[in-house]
Amino acid sequence: MSVVSKILTGAISVVASLSQADTNGVSQYGTLEAPTYPEYLTDNPLPDGFPWGARTAEGTNAYKESPLTGKTRYYDFTVKRAKLAPDGYQKDVIVINGQYPGPTIEANWGDWIEVKVRNQIAGPEEGTSFHWHGLLQTLTPWFDGIPSVTQCPIAPNATFTYRFKADLYGTSWYHSHYSSQYAGGLHGPMIIHGPRHARYDIDLGAVFINDWYHREYFDIVKDVMGTDLTKNPPFSDNNLINGKMNFDCSTVNDGVPCNSNAGLARFRFRTGKTHRLRLINSGAEALERFSIDNHTMTVIANDFVPVRPYDTNVVTLGIGQRTDVLVKANGKPTDAVWMRANMSAACSVTRQPNALALVYYDRADTRKKPETSAWPAPNDICENDPLEKTVPLFPIRPNPSPATTETITLTAGLNASGNFLWYMNGVSHRGNLNNPLLLLAHQKNLSYPYNPEWNVYNFGSNRTMRIIFNNDFPVSHPMHMHGHNMYILSVGPGRWDGQTIQRPNNPQRRDVQMVPGNGHMVWQLDADNPGVWPFHCHIAWHVSGGLYVNFIERPNDIRQMQIPQIMAQTCRDWEAYTNSTTVLQIDSGV
Repeated sequence: MSVVSKILTGAISVVASLSQADTNGVSQYGTLEAPTYPEYLTDNPLPDGFPWGARTAEGTNAYKESPLTGKTRYYDFTVKRAKLAPDGYQKDVIVINGQYPGPTIEANWGDWIEVKVRNQIAGPEEGTSFHWHGLLQTLTPWFDGIPSVTQCPIAPNATFTYRFKADLYGTSWYHSHYSSQYAGGLHGPMIIHGPRHARYDIDLGAVFINDWYHREYFDIVKDVMGTDLTKNPPFSDNNLINGKMNFDCSTVNDGVPCNSNAGLARFRFRTGKTHRLRLINSGAEALERFSIDNHTMTVIANDFVPVRPYDTNVVTLGIGQRTDVLVKANGKPTDAVWMRANMSAACSVTRQPNALALVYYDRADTRKKPETSAWPAPNDICENDPLEKTVPLFPIRPNPSPATTETITLTAGLNASGNFLWYMNGVSHRGNLNNPLLLLAHQKNLSYPYNPEWNVYNFGSNRTMRIIFNNDFPVSHPMHMHGHNMYILSVGPGRWDGQTIQRPNNPQRRDVQMVPGNGHMVWQLDADNPGVWPFHCHIAWHVSGGLYVNFIERPNDIRQMQIPQIMAQTCRDWEAYTNSTTVLQIDSGV
């Protein structure tokens, strides 16, 4: 009997055997004591009654009319290893301030966010970096947090401070962008309050959904980058909701402490109230399908883009994607229902694909399990909702005649030494952790595109760019663009026909899009954000294996930037560290 079957039949109690400190450290996520969130933070000036003034979701172009509140939100992150058991299997987890998932960054649209990162990872020591997923980093491209692109890694025992504007609003997350380090636990939520376009009563905050591996992430990277193809792709061990799930410890034979009833995440619904849930797929490999028994969800945003609300029973999330949903608690005050997240065998590789969490109404008995049934969910489609369903609330028409078009084709295969690698136009990316591309471009050094491993595309002064992306592999990929929301013009099987564009006057916009196996995605951007921006698959093991390119946007403007001297200091600190300690870079580095 599977662990999920044991939970559903009552063979494993819904009353946890481990404490919150044992499973998640000092985090409150996954508990009934987890905080709810306000409509906005009130310690700002409030012109027209809101921190963002009269701007609205329906009437404001967020890319051109971002407010400037003058308020800075300060955070102090200490990064260490800690012994935790999110699913009952005890392991070293890389945590921030002693908690997994990491602390919530909360701000209003237009605030500045300042985060001091103290790298105290030990046993062994590692570099690190932090990426603020989905934020545009307008005028601060150096704080995007990518080793080999915007900075050198933060060296062990070093401290680095990021400062950037909350230039979009909604739900996102931050995570390490050093190798596949975030798969070891280094991630947390970002909540940026902005204009509402749908009413709700209670904001329950982030709902993290992610696959979970019992082995150390770097040992998995060794397998992924090795020559024993039986170890690639690696299978995840479990599936978590807000850092929690149970695990069948009878399968453990390595002597590691394990408890089969670590405990499930819990949520509280208030009868008759509408709740906002901020869904985030923070996994390493798995596409997830999320649902709540007996409850329909209303989608109001995808990534950082408000959309026309639409109803669904199941939300599909590729890695890095976020979807904000509203859920009306229309049951009885004594009700309890299951929340579910499932990986499908067609899209992911795992030993345990199903995550459960508990949703209790006001007067429900929290010692008893729900007796509800799951919604039917597709199991063989590795794609997002159709483009015709996801209509941005604020319409933007991309230029029908872009200044430049580039075709990029994804392939995979063995190199001369028998390692399995991913390729973009025949090149498998490998970054140089000691030479960030943005700093080189600032010094007018643009010769590096001729080093093929860095996989750089220089788009010069072109103001619009169209990418025809062909996936010549039978596996789907969640493709992420830094520094921009992509206009998603077409997604489908085979090659693009060169004509079909879904809703050309207002195509879907988002920063991560699933591209089907043996299929295509055509997307476009306005080159209004000078910098060096990665475009890559968000499956951790794929980007380790080189599925990644860099786009240089408006290099002449990069040369005029006043880049803070602390960026070059990261490289001096990293060089000093690597002069005395050997760093084993066996993957792309990012």
